Amino acid sequence: EYQKGVKMAFYKALENIELKKYSEVNSETFAVIFYSKTSFKSNSLFDRDMKQKVSAYFEDEKRSSMLLSKELTGDARDVLVIKDFDAKKPKHKKYTWMNNIFLGLEKYGVVNASIYADTSNLIKDKNFVFDLAKIAEKATYRYTDTNPNTKSEATLKTLDICVDTSNASLKKLVEHGFNLGRGANTARNLGNRPANHATPTYIANHINDLAKEIGGFTVEILEERDMKKLGMGSLLSVSEGSVEPAKLVTMQYKGGKKDAKPIVLVGKGITFDTGGISLKPGAKMDLMKWDMSGAGSVIGTMCAVAASKLPVNLVCTVALSENMPAGNATKPGDVVTTMSGQTVEILNTDAEGRLVLCDALTYVKKFNPKVVIDTATLTGAVIIALGDVAAGVMGNDQKLVDKILEAGQNSGEKAWQLPLWDEYQSYLHSNFADIANIAPGRAAGTIEGGCFLSRFAEDYKWAHIDIAGVADIGEGKNKGSTGKPVGLLFEFVNSNR
Repeated sequence: EYQKGVKMAFYKALENIELKKYSEVNSETFAVIFYSKTSFKSNSLFDRDMKQKVSAYFEDEKRSSMLLSKELTGDARDVLVIKDFDAKKPKHKKYTWMNNIFLGLEKYGVVNASIYADTSNLIKDKNFVFDLAKIAEKATYRYTDTNPNTKSEATLKTLDICVDTSNASLKKLVEHGFNLGRGANTARNLGNRPANHATPTYIANHINDLAKEIGGFTVEILEERDMKKLGMGSLLSVSEGSVEPAKLVTMQYKGGKKDAKPIVLVGKGITFDTGGISLKPGAKMDLMKWDMSGAGSVIGTMCAVAASKLPVNLVCTVALSENMPAGNATKPGDVVTTMSGQTVEILNTDAEGRLVLCDALTYVKKFNPKVVIDTATLTGAVIIALGDVAAGVMGNDQKLVDKILEAGQNSGEKAWQLPLWDEYQSYLHSNFADIANIAPGRAAGTIEGGCFLSRFAEDYKWAHIDIAGVADIGEGKNKGSTGKPVGLLFEFVNSNR
């Protein structure tokens, strides 16, 4: 291990985020206050003279922030005044604006900060404090596991979210936002870890560590011999060429009523994808360490739900495997038998995500699910269709799909529906098996991935989220996992419990 000291399994960028009343705030802590023409006049945090000076400064529309240093004001603390978000702007810009608050605090080297949330007009939406806590934790994430000599943690350590009048509901929203941020960061950190570290075995062990640390959920790990007994020939065909054994890990959280059916989340966890015998081009192949992002998002969601003690029953299953070429690897044209009994002709070994997911989807039927949602970096085609803005969603139940789309809008992690019409099923015809794992041409690549999975999800309400375009940033200074769609999944679970 390259880690300095002992790190928590459940990632924590900030030591603490807390909701406080004005009267509870340390008067010397660096303060962030929002400015808008309408609300600033009634601000009780400045005297009349200072209000006039600040208002005069912001008369120039181009100005977005102003630092009032204690040396100049004679106050006990520095104050950063930030121009409030203009509600007329598109909603997605709100998240960028909030993220920039924490980039500003980093620039000023702030260790402890108090944000006076109710000086913003956004406080009218009670979720503003939830979003602040979530984005504070995500914005202060730094990957330092294998680069400790060149990368350091963020400067900010504690954040007080301040309101004049507090209540239990706002306190809970801040706690949930912090837990969601930590869940997303846990997914990011697993994704960013190199594939020689984050093997299926490492991730399975890490899930055990998370369960011990957070509490509230149990873990069951199926080894390859267990999967063989269950007839998971499809999942096992993917790990055939790798020295790393596959794992099927199931987490169970029972926070809801005893007899309530669980929401089930399934994640694709290909810890590295070379394409197998259908080998990928070498350029940018390093990005394939993020082919476990579906599993990462499911793990992060379980962490956030359990830490928040949501009153819901939740089952999360991740199919972990590595896809490598070798003398004994699965070959194009091979036929395997899935746990469902259906046979699959593997025309392309680089369409392997669906091969691990189909057996996982059959396996989770035993939990008698309310709904099943799988998340996967399944196809490059979804990037062509939707870019890095939205995930692609398909399913066999329109109400479920609509709820996912709504959760995407409410969480700022957008999704868009693609059709799963019966006409597309013929694309997967095979002369030598019940179904082929890929269509012969390039048409409707994301949809035929969904069609394949739908064959194994006929016994329950199911949706598939293809996150290939949104799970990571593949180049540039922000290269790394995004932690999506943990926000969408947490919102879905919390809204449909």
